[in-house]
Amino acid sequence: MGIKKVLYLILGFIGLVLGFIGALVPLLPAFPFLLLAAFCFAKSSERLHNWFINTKLYKNNLESYVKKKGMSKKTKIKIMVMITILMSIGFIMMHRIWIGQLILFFVWLFHIYYFVFRIKTLNER
Repeated sequence: MGIKKVLYLILGFIGLVLGFIGALVPLLPAFPFLLLAAFCFAKSSERLHNWFINTKLYKNNLESYVKKKGMSKKTKIKIMVMITILMSIGFIMMHRIWIGQLILFFVWLFHIYYFVFRIKTLNER
């Protein structure tokens, strides 16, 4: 096994663990970590990738996005609220560093723009 595959495996497992924790802990987002895990497992091991895409964790958090290239309105709102809360904490903690606050503000704006206008909203059934 090449070093590149080993690195993808390690990153995949880190993403999986952080995504699992994010699914349980309200302040840590699961979506980006599980997306990282799916990408890394696909690059490193077909067997792990097949296992991962059949887990409940994948099906509940990523399947609709990966297959249909979109998210439900509920999922988008949940992610945007978490991003807003986490960015607000950072913004408050940087009360004396105006450039840090400015950067966080623009990163937050980009996230909101991306989730509202760039990710398709899927109809919930």
